[in-house]
Amino acid sequence: MTVKELVDSTIEKHKVVVFSKTTCPFCSRAKATLAEYKDVDTEILELDEREDGGAIQDYLLKKTGQRTVPNIFINKQHIGGNDSLQAVRSKGQLDNLLKA
Repeated sequence: MTVKELVDSTIEKHKVVVFSKTTCPFCSRAKATLAEYKDVDTEILELDEREDGGAIQDYLLKKTGQRTVPNIFINKQHIGGNDSLQAVRSKGQLDNLLKA
């Protein structure tokens, strides 16, 4: 499976996908926020634990214009990073996104 196929199929199969790194504090905050929604199908790929992590980041840059982590998708839509996730949450829109 190519990196493109892996990324695209993961986004297609799961309600929430987080491309993350285990050492990133912004990733930790985003994962903690999303963990509050226990019943939501969430897939987390820790890029620093994968041999293809750098290639995944390169593909995400082409796909979204963002290479940094966390790189978050909800309902197949690119949300952005932790700041974007927290902004959606503070506006009261995260619950609706996760229920859709």
